[in-house]
Amino acid sequence: MSDFWKDKRVLVTGGAGFLGSHVVEALSRRGVPDTAITIPRKSTCDLRRWENCIAATRNQDLVIHLAGNVGGIGYNQDNPGALFYDNVMMGAQLMEAARQNQVTKFVALGTVCAYPKFTPVPFVETDLWSGYPEETNAPYGLAKKMLLVQAQAYRQQYGFNAIFLLPVNLYGPGDNFDPRSSHVLPALIKKCIDATEKGDQEIVVWGDGSPTREFLYAGDAAEGILLAAERYDKSDPVNLGSATEISIRDLVELIVRETGFRGNVVWDTSKPNGQPRRKLDTSRAEREFGFCSQMEFREGLRRTIQWYLAQRASSRIVTGNLMF
Repeated sequence: MSDFWKDKRVLVTGGAGFLGSHVVEALSRRGVPDTAITIPRKSTCDLRRWENCIAATRNQDLVIHLAGNVGGIGYNQDNPGALFYDNVMMGAQLMEAARQNQVTKFVALGTVCAYPKFTPVPFVETDLWSGYPEETNAPYGLAKKMLLVQAQAYRQQYGFNAIFLLPVNLYGPGDNFDPRSSHVLPALIKKCIDATEKGDQEIVVWGDGSPTREFLYAGDAAEGILLAAERYDKSDPVNLGSATEISIRDLVELIVRETGFRGNVVWDTSKPNGQPRRKLDTSRAEREFGFCSQMEFREGLRRTIQWYLAQRASSRIVTGNLMF
């Protein structure tokens, strides 16, 4: 265990969810004992309630705030109000509770959805306020971006050590495959595997395939979060990304090959594409705390598919909206 983590009591909100489980594993690899990690659960600690935030942050040294109400384009279109309210209330109250309880450091996770719709590529942190986010996920993106405003204001007024990280689209074992709320990559994997098992001759994919996305393996994201916790203590936001940018069309073709689907792909151009391009500039993360992604995308995709197939085989499918 490094000196940073020695005797630290760590609160990981969303620690039972997709990214959170990888962060907890990474903490364990660093030697942080299970008894020093607290993972609040929605059933007993709904973070939209102030008293729960106060209780959760009491006697903690470090808070890693990953919890959120989150989903893909369709989920965002159907639930903009809930996405805004839930994420604002959890984030704002938790940070204030951590400040009042004298937590020594607060690590807040934002989202690439906070960037303006037409941000120059690659996305640089200084462009974060240069326009309005893509409309289909703006309420979610803006709610998460308020954590940055709060972190900077609290640092200025109270000297509170809060940092803000901006991860790109995540993927990997443990992802959410529920079609009601999943993101593009697990949704496509499920479509192809379902169609193969049913003998369907086609799958339908939203949009025209032209947008590009960058994907970061969840294990790499967890490593970036912990490196930032250890080494970064500034007010400026920091991107967490990878070296991969791929069009949705190319992504579909790759997933079709990796899953063995033999049918046709039909593009439903009546559905939204989402943001035209997403690719982060990750030089600040490398410069400030030495983070570079390690997982090659095709290998990470194969691991994700293998994990999902194993879950299907054992009838333990990940369902439901993640990460409260």
